[in-house]
Amino acid sequence: MRLLLDTHTFLWASADDRRLSDSARGLIEDPTNTVYLSVVSAWEIAIKFARGRIPELTASPESYVPARVSDYSMEILPMLMPHAFRVAHLPHVHRDPFDRMLIAQAQVEGLPVVTSDTNIARYDVQVIW
Repeated sequence: MRLLLDTHTFLWASADDRRLSDSARGLIEDPTNTVYLSVVSAWEIAIKFARGRIPELTASPESYVPARVSDYSMEILPMLMPHAFRVAHLPHVHRDPFDRMLIAQAQVEGLPVVTSDTNIARYDVQVIW
């Protein structure tokens, strides 16, 4: 199975946070799955880290994120032009630009999103939690 992680899902999995559902944890840790982290999430983490909004992140994003990606054998999903253009066709359900970009990527790539965010489920995308 191919999966795209929402930013909070990545952070919770990396920190072994109890808010991560058992099913999400199982899918992320299953070596038969291909788990993607979008560069959009890395961008969001960097911005939130710079603003002091991720206090549990003690290492810099440029060292923390690649290390966790490696730990979980994740794949990086780049932001491509078709992803960017897809955002223009999304209904205005969710105001968060990072989530809108992740939704667009999920739609273009045919990936389910692993997230607890119920707003994402309001789009034409499969949500797993």
